Amino acid sequence: MSDVDKIFGANLRRLRKARHISQERFAALVGATQRSMSHYERGESQPSLECLCRIADELDVSVDELLGRDAVDPYR
Repeated sequence: MSDVDKIFGANLRRLRKARHISQERFAALVGATQRSMSHYERGESQPSLECLCRIADELDVSVDELLGRDAVDPYR
């Protein structure tokens, strides 16, 4: 598991919970399974690019924000 996987998972969980959406409901909103969402949040697997974009759209954040990338220095 890479640092990016851990950061993405933590950000996904934090943003989803801040919106008071269950993991099961959020998975349905983005066209994933609850099991996949659980794996994403634990950093055990990564969503496809298409799913990543749907997640960002549903949470109303950028993909960069989900991945923990800094807008000032995105290649840190």
